[in-house]
Amino acid sequence: MKTPVLIPAMTGLLALAGSGLAQAQDEQGRVLSSTPVIQQVAIPREVCSDEHVTYQGQKSGAGALIGGIAGGAMGNAIGNGSGRAAATVIGLIGGAIVGDRVEGPGRPYTETYRQCGTQTFYENRTVAYDVVYEYAGRQYRVQMPQDPGRYVRLNVTPADAMPPPPVTYPSYRPQTQYVEPSTRITIGTTYYPHPGTVMPIHGYRWGPGYYQPPRHDGRHHRDNDRWDRNR
Repeated sequence: MKTPVLIPAMTGLLALAGSGLAQAQDEQGRVLSSTPVIQQVAIPREVCSDEHVTYQGQKSGAGALIGGIAGGAMGNAIGNGSGRAAATVIGLIGGAIVGDRVEGPGRPYTETYRQCGTQTFYENRTVAYDVVYEYAGRQYRVQMPQDPGRYVRLNVTPADAMPPPPVTYPSYRPQTQYVEPSTRITIGTTYYPHPGTVMPIHGYRWGPGYYQPPRHDGRHHRDNDRWDRNR
């Protein structure tokens, strides 16, 4: 019995080439259940806030100016000579002080500053669907990125038409190999001891060598005849 291999069309199609191979057929499986897979997803967001700061307003100086002028005029009207000058100075100072107090503090004002930062929020989102479908009287389960609806498209291929899985070979660690050095042979000259004393013919042995016999000329020594006779 040939066992079919089912691949949902939503996840991809398998194409087989070559003669003699069964072609894949598009079929449909009836969806029994589709359950969303919910996960918490981190979502960064920019959050801004406005900060209001109130400052005290500065005085315009108009009160001190007006008071100084008025005080100086009043001091100038009092006294004669040097006393008038002193009264004028006192009137200027006093009038400026009084005028500054009459003016009062400056009007406050407010400025707004915006501060922004990034904050991380977590939301529950559907990332996939666990789908259980039925085909040819058997139930299968697969995870799909979208809800397939009532039916799921299938790509049916006979099991014997599937290409064989790739052959994997175990990896071996490199091993250190020791090579024994070969014996070195040196060919040289071999010396042997002298087997004995060798004496050439017609020579006299004397130690390790020999000497040629003495030559005789036509003249005879007095001992030569004796030597000839004894030879």
